[in-house]
Amino acid sequence: MDDLTGFQRDLLYVIAGADQPSGQDIKEEIETYYSSDINHGRLYPNLDTLVNKELVEKGELDRRTNYYAISDNGHEAIEERRDWESQYVDT
Repeated sequence: MDDLTGFQRDLLYVIAGADQPSGQDIKEEIETYYSSDINHGRLYPNLDTLVNKELVEKGELDRRTNYYAISDNGHEAIEERRDWESQYVDT
């Protein structure tokens, strides 16, 4: 996960916390967190990066709508990140 941008990491967390969200679902959630509009030109290339890195799986809901799901590699990356963070942040 050390090679992801902060935005990509946030996308990964949103996907992990949802049940096969569509790109639009992810966009709405991330816009709420960022308090700003996220355009498709920023969102979808970053989702594709997560898919290409095998952290997220992409499937079709219908001909126009894809869904995204966290992969086992994605879960593992999040766990490793949390372990690393816990060395520096008391919770």
